[in-house]
Amino acid sequence: MKLVIIGGGWAGCAAAIAAKKAGAEVEIFERTDLLLGVGNVGGIMRNNGRYTAAEELIALGAGELIDIMDRNAIHKNVDFPQHKHAWLCDVSKVEPEVRKYILDLGIKVNFKSRAINVVKENNEIKAIKFFDKTIAEADAFVEATGSTGSMENCNKYGNGCVMCILRCPTFGMRVSLSAKAGIVDIPGERGDGTIGAFSGSCEIPRESVSPEILKELEEKGSAVLKVPEEDINMGKLDSKVCQQYALKEFAENIVLLDTGHIKVMTSYYPLEKLRKIKGLENARYIDPYSGGVGNSIRYLSSTPRDNDMKVKGIDNLFVAGEKAGFFIGHTEAMSTGTLAGHNAVRSYLGMETVILPRKTVVGDIIAYANERLNTEDGRRVRHTFSGAEYFERMKALGLYTTDNEEIKKKIEDLGISNIFNQKL
Repeated sequence: MKLVIIGGGWAGCAAAIAAKKAGAEVEIFERTDLLLGVGNVGGIMRNNGRYTAAEELIALGAGELIDIMDRNAIHKNVDFPQHKHAWLCDVSKVEPEVRKYILDLGIKVNFKSRAINVVKENNEIKAIKFFDKTIAEADAFVEATGSTGSMENCNKYGNGCVMCILRCPTFGMRVSLSAKAGIVDIPGERGDGTIGAFSGSCEIPRESVSPEILKELEEKGSAVLKVPEEDINMGKLDSKVCQQYALKEFAENIVLLDTGHIKVMTSYYPLEKLRKIKGLENARYIDPYSGGVGNSIRYLSSTPRDNDMKVKGIDNLFVAGEKAGFFIGHTEAMSTGTLAGHNAVRSYLGMETVILPRKTVVGDIIAYANERLNTEDGRRVRHTFSGAEYFERMKALGLYTTDNEEIKKKIEDLGISNIFNQKL
């Protein structure tokens, strides 16, 4: 069978790997000239419940991308406010390694290929249309287009185009293919009901911080700098995508993390105020370039889907990543992508699709995110293993552990060890 994946972020890459291992011919179409999307400015792994989820993916037979991130970890077991045992990875090295791995598997990748429409018959998609007039036919499809863009939405719901890693002015706007197929997408909301949310962090170059701060970052992986009292803005936390970092500690302090570049854990921060902080007198932003004004707007579009990641109302379309729900983070994207790619092959072969047990954190977060959408405030909740509401749920259910053997045994007892390593 042939599977076409639209979007080469973490979710799209995970879907491609899972489908290729299952025996499919796989082709990725990516709008920009880089894989990993917003993952190119991420780099935080294994913090809090993400440790459990990462080890589950390894036990399930879907640890390839986890392994790449682990190999590129600059710092391990870093603690910063409300977060424990984080691994901080060098984002400047990860994309080339992921790209090589994907290509070495025999997966075809098409860059600068912006999907704009679908060819649909009855309840099936037959092909995807692209901006350059080309058409890609396949037996099944995975949409992993993310939830950010276009510039019009960043203007409408944010502070304008801030020139982020997604580079819409160059490569064009994201198009929701599920919407083109007639499925009504679900937008996320902020606490005040405004659509979308600001992406959660910025990046500054290493050479723009003082030698003292750089030394601390290189030794510890993190640095916490006090914000002048007159510049503390608690209200801004409500507009942030990353609810696991929407804590008073992140308003009262500038939290810096070493992920190759220096990650500033705030959605945006006026440059003139940032430079008031000792050691940041020469700071400037490199993502987004206008990080003193705003950030990209995410969670504009989630597709109704089942817990096997199949889109409701389309028989051969699966969805992953932010497009599959209000998920935050690399590990979360890998989880949904792996399941989507594997189940796309199963569905085509007429096999029963996999729904992961809720005794696993990966299975539980996928199901729980669906359930929360049907509650009064469900569109305002973001789901991540690393903090906020879902991590509290993990702890309450006894699902959070950093014991690798315990995680491996649980997966074995459930009878799903290496389920994603099967050739179907």
